[in-house]
Amino acid sequence: MALARKTLPRSSSGVASSSATAGQEGNHVQEGSSEDCDGRLYDSHIPTSLVQKAVLGAGSALAALLDPWRADMVAVNGEVTGGLALAAMRKRMASDPEGAAILSDRPRINTSTVDFSSLLALPEGSLGRVYADYSARYGISPDTRAEVQFVDDPELAYVLQRYREAHDVVHSVLEMPTDMVGEVAVKWVEALQTGLPMCAGGALLGPLRFTPRQARRFREVRPWAVRVGTQGRFLMCAYFERRWEQGLDDFRREFNIEAPPPQIGGKKR
Repeated sequence: MALARKTLPRSSSGVASSSATAGQEGNHVQEGSSEDCDGRLYDSHIPTSLVQKAVLGAGSALAALLDPWRADMVAVNGEVTGGLALAAMRKRMASDPEGAAILSDRPRINTSTVDFSSLLALPEGSLGRVYADYSARYGISPDTRAEVQFVDDPELAYVLQRYREAHDVVHSVLEMPTDMVGEVAVKWVEALQTGLPMCAGGALLGPLRFTPRQARRFREVRPWAVRVGTQGRFLMCAYFERRWEQGLDDFRREFNIEAPPPQIGGKKR
């Protein structure tokens, strides 16, 4: 049976996207002109069996545990273990007007779709400016986020891609540094909000590698991360591209996000 091969499209976005433009870009689907005998459902898809997924899941988990900075292994683990969580995330997004718009438009966050020079020109304290400043401070680029490969559903693949590309925006909203303590704190928020096994693993196992000083810092930030993860609105439903000009404080109030502990957040340590 011929399968329509779908891409995970990249929407055009400057400081803010209009609904019409985002919809036209996000709904564009490239059709394969011949049968997809290899079973691929979208351009970056690599079909795998349940046994192959189990091997990939175990191997990637071990590699990520030995070296938490192996982003490639963390990515693979998220893809092969996150099926149920991704389905639940899609359901939550579909039930929210803003989340449903994201699923429909399929916006992408990268240097081709987001004009970072325009974000840097926004007023201080705006969401876009905070994200752009954060990216510059820590040398972060959204282009480093790998394309999803092992998720066997195009829409769920997009949900995971969106999670990856929005991760650094969430980091900036939470004002968490990119060191081990900051990453684990964000993983607690993401694990409680998304239910993704890779996030839960990072939240629970990450502290095992802490130095005594990092452990002390984390004890100060963990209660805050739990409150944000359990009481805040679902951040996967935030259409960031339409909110770049919104004040960060206003965004936090809307999404019920408590400001981070001042001794932890906002500074590279």
